[in-house]
Amino acid sequence: MSLKVQTPEKLKLDVQKIRKDFPILSQKVHGKDLIYLDNAATTQKPQAVIDELNKYYNSLNSNVHRGVHSLSEQATNAYEGSRIKVKNFINAGSEKEIIFTTGTTGAINLVAQTYGRMNLKEGDEVIISGMEHHSNIVPWQMICEEKKSKLKVIPIDDNGEIIFEEFEKLLSDKTKIVSVVYVSNSLGTINPVKKIIEKAHSFGIPVLMDGAQAVQHIPVDVQELGCDFFAFSGHKTFGPTGIGILYGKKNLLESMPPYQGGGDMIAKVTFEKTTYNELPYKFEAGTPNIADAIGLGKAIDYINEIGIKNIAAYENELLEYATNELSKINGLKIIGTAKEKSSVISFVFDDVHPHDIGTFLDFDGIAIRTGHHCTQPVMDRFNIPATSRASFSFYNTKEEIDILVISLNKVLEVFG
Repeated sequence: MSLKVQTPEKLKLDVQKIRKDFPILSQKVHGKDLIYLDNAATTQKPQAVIDELNKYYNSLNSNVHRGVHSLSEQATNAYEGSRIKVKNFINAGSEKEIIFTTGTTGAINLVAQTYGRMNLKEGDEVIISGMEHHSNIVPWQMICEEKKSKLKVIPIDDNGEIIFEEFEKLLSDKTKIVSVVYVSNSLGTINPVKKIIEKAHSFGIPVLMDGAQAVQHIPVDVQELGCDFFAFSGHKTFGPTGIGILYGKKNLLESMPPYQGGGDMIAKVTFEKTTYNELPYKFEAGTPNIADAIGLGKAIDYINEIGIKNIAAYENELLEYATNELSKINGLKIIGTAKEKSSVISFVFDDVHPHDIGTFLDFDGIAIRTGHHCTQPVMDRFNIPATSRASFSFYNTKEEIDILVISLNKVLEVFG
């Protein structure tokens, strides 16, 4: 049911030691120890990241790229150092292929409004899947409406898995881009992305991967995958909010027009004509989010210290344990039972609304997410208004899952 990643024999997570790195986990909610199971919405931040942000504002604060004084040079080195950390983290071919954005949403909008606007025309098609987050639906709807193109959707089955044969049927010479999620935020499904990419490429079609729920849970190598674009968010990767990454193959990024105009994305400006800067700065107009970019770099350092394969193996244990324990609860139905899953369990009770479940659990100190999770078409596919979602990270424990189960059984006693 989950992705199998072997833990290196000499490395093992010390979860209790790790938890001490996250100050927010020590607090109480309604008098109970906080149990944070809303990691798919945002992850908590280790003290090292918080300290890095304070360090920047306390001792480095300056604009980047434009100054010759010491503070500017130090800030620039730290900012560009984070770009190199991201490049190495996902194994991009060059730091020029790493664009700082506001997040996954900003990255997908950038591609839709540049590559999409440049390549789509009336009658052309964009393919997404039936499990996409709204941020990988709406930008394509907007550009398709503008260009009179069509949005095609790969259907999903009752387990929450892409029906690959239907994807193959959708591909044609009208398809200009495929944009799919790597790991579903509402189902936990790990899509067969390499297979999707290879099939699309056999038609000469580029592929964008939404990696917002992937890079913090499983190893990602964009060169090995072969994807043309890859997007993820800092705040879901133990880093700050308001920062994200777009990876793009260099030849594609060079062919795309700038997304925004302003300082730093230019080489020369006259009133008659502007010449644009080289990659990656062509897509980074204005003063960037310097502090949070540096903070993201520190978060990547933290992940690397623990080891992404160790994280994946431990979280798979949590997922399997939680799936087994929650399945024992009378009347609870798990939505999303793909063979390959990451750290998400969405579930429903027949006679209890998810919002009531979430509120009840909050009084036991348990933070979960309830609602449609910005995937309303998924809810429509399963004919439900919403789900309750528990999502795990490497600082969660089986003991916390046990408390979740006890609290859910109390929900049944009260509402059942």
